[in-house]
Amino acid sequence: MRRIYLDHSATTPIDARVLEAMLPYLTEQFGNASSVHMFGQEARAAVDKARRQVAALIGARANEIVFTSGGTEANNLAIRGICETAQSHGKHIVTSAIEHPSVRGVIEELETRGWEVSRLPVYDDGIVRVDDLREAIRADTVLISVMMANNEIGTIQPIQQIGAFVREERERSHRHLWFHTDAVQAAGRLPMDVQALGCDLLTLSGHKIYGPKGIGALFIHRGVRVRPQQIGGHQERERRAGTESVANIVAFGVAAELARGEMKDRNEHVRALRDLFENEVESKIADIVFNGRRDQRLPHLSNISFRFIEGEGLLIHLDMNGVAVSTGSACSSGTLEPSPVIRALGRDEELARGSIRFSFGKDNTEEDVDLVVEVLQTTVETLRRLSPLHKPVLLAL
Repeated sequence: MRRIYLDHSATTPIDARVLEAMLPYLTEQFGNASSVHMFGQEARAAVDKARRQVAALIGARANEIVFTSGGTEANNLAIRGICETAQSHGKHIVTSAIEHPSVRGVIEELETRGWEVSRLPVYDDGIVRVDDLREAIRADTVLISVMMANNEIGTIQPIQQIGAFVREERERSHRHLWFHTDAVQAAGRLPMDVQALGCDLLTLSGHKIYGPKGIGALFIHRGVRVRPQQIGGHQERERRAGTESVANIVAFGVAAELARGEMKDRNEHVRALRDLFENEVESKIADIVFNGRRDQRLPHLSNISFRFIEGEGLLIHLDMNGVAVSTGSACSSGTLEPSPVIRALGRDEELARGSIRFSFGKDNTEEDVDLVVEVLQTTVETLRRLSPLHKPVLLAL
């Protein structure tokens, strides 16, 4: 059976060029980047080069990049690191209702420790409003954390406008206010410059841009202090202790460089496939709802709710027929609750449970789209016939 992978928002396959670059650092160039001998200095040079490559992807300085084990650790370092440093100035956080579990979870944990949280609504289009942020901000607010693009529905948030608002607040003497954005889904898909965005902290992850799992980064603007969350070494300018994963860091650097250089072509390719897919689905399958604003979202992602069926059942049947998709964030896999992101759009529980995320990648083809639509149409029809929710309407004589 031919297998088709349409879950690139969960993870991407490692690019062959990235794998080739990292392999030497798993074999003969195995040095510890903190060692002073030749082996260590070769590793240090490779880490420094990768740091410059990752920084270039987001318009940052190399010394503003802190390597982590992934996006989750970077989000924890950003949020806990700022809050624990700034708590003498206030204990209020503003975030959105559709953050990734690694942001949502750490903020919920801070609530148990006495922090207050304001969650901005996203309405039916999946986008926060800066006016709501203006209403939510307080004198004791120390952190705003709003993702750049949502991982389930792909909606792009007004990060630059939020950054401008933060600058205005600081000019009005709200000096102890910091802005973090989780850009894990957006990096490599949206051009970005941290100076223009106005953020203080920005999260990245290697495996979303055809790099390996287990490597991420946090941009920390020069002058911003965060409390380290891992203690016991002087690595990463004493902001994240632990021996550097040199091979993964090298791979992340190459993946970032490739993403930067190929972004335009990759986006045109996946957008064309995504739009073809949506047009086909809309013409062949009834009772569907597209989730999120379709003209302000990532180019590779489509989130659709199918009425009268469970998304989990649809996912399993698609997988049995060789099509890999998702019902939402991979980090929420295993929960029985309907997607909080879809519920935040105002959708009822049926639509939230019936949502599927299709996310295309640079190696997908039009043939993939044709096959997926064919399988999807057949599967939806089969499941609806079996569903107690789907009953034919009897017309009165």
